[in-house]
Amino acid sequence: MTRITRRSVLTAALAAAGCFMLPLAHAADPIKIGLVTALSGQSALAGEAITRGMTVAIEEINAKGGLLGGRKIELVRRDDEGNPAKGVTAARELIYKEKVAVLFGGLDTPVSVAIVQMANQEKVPFMGPWAAGTPITQNGAKPNFAFRVSAVDEIVDRGMLAYAQKTFKASKPGMILVNNAWGESNEKGLNAALAAKGMKAVGSEKFEANDVDVVPQLTRLKAAGADVLFMVGNVGPSAQVVKSLDRMGWKVPVVSHWGPAGGRFTELAGPNAKNVHFVQTYSFFGKQNPVGERLIKTLMAKYPDIKGVDDITPAVGVANAYDGMQLAAQAITKAGSTEGDAVRQGFYKIDRYEGLIKTYVKPFSPEVHDALTENDYVWAYFIDDFILPVGMTKK
Repeated sequence: MTRITRRSVLTAALAAAGCFMLPLAHAADPIKIGLVTALSGQSALAGEAITRGMTVAIEEINAKGGLLGGRKIELVRRDDEGNPAKGVTAARELIYKEKVAVLFGGLDTPVSVAIVQMANQEKVPFMGPWAAGTPITQNGAKPNFAFRVSAVDEIVDRGMLAYAQKTFKASKPGMILVNNAWGESNEKGLNAALAAKGMKAVGSEKFEANDVDVVPQLTRLKAAGADVLFMVGNVGPSAQVVKSLDRMGWKVPVVSHWGPAGGRFTELAGPNAKNVHFVQTYSFFGKQNPVGERLIKTLMAKYPDIKGVDDITPAVGVANAYDGMQLAAQAITKAGSTEGDAVRQGFYKIDRYEGLIKTYVKPFSPEVHDALTENDYVWAYFIDDFILPVGMTKK
């Protein structure tokens, strides 16, 4: 009886100790944040920019003690190579094996659309720091787990038209669009923007992501009388449009979505890359707010290749990812948990965050899952290999 009693007491003591030890062990577990983006190929520079923006934000959060009682954040990355099937495979691994609390998706709208479908099914919050396809956040899911700090096609499309009219006095726009979900999203948005002003495009042409010659499509747009081109495509295909225009000798203004900013555009497109004007959500050139000043210093100290603001490129990748990570951390804090649906609702509870791109005031609601508006966009072009706001020259 004595032996049983002692054993029982010992067992009870160990059990009690275990009860106290488990929460401590749990508190030490990192909170994993996933990233699926292009880390190789022509858009790898943009994938690296997203990584850097998230990394700096994570290091700042961890330096302040982490989240949920001292849990540090850990970034887990996977390369999607710009391929939706590979993106879904990578997302599946991050969701099921790594058990990420929030999944960031990268560059390509077709990849993000595919990943968002899985995120909604598995109830894992998704944050988009780049891909601009309208259906990413406006996906019809209830509840909707997809959030974004980035451009949105239907808003960009209205901006592209307004910019073309103001800057180039354009009245007969033509469209040259990549033949995928991103191109379709913008074709719909551009047509809606034109219709709202009683206008129509003189033509709409598509090209494949691996096309090396789009002269036939451009020839049709020229014959239709296009006085400006609305271009939508990532680095490689956008460069081929510029080179095809060179071969034709057609000097027509090009107003583009932000695809050219994602990699080696000037190298691939040649000297006339500078003639393409494209949208951005942020620039590190010019006067910065306190967050921007601090971030520039941090990036220069952390990454040897960054000697100045010229080297923080593409800026939108860094900026969107930085703010997106900070907002995701706030959502987790508001949720008091890493459970997916709680974090989703945590995004709605964010009151105010003084960020890099802007001060966010109640940026998300069940009806609005995009934190940026048309008032947060700037227009840019390439001067040499550097992205500057239009009208600004490199010193």
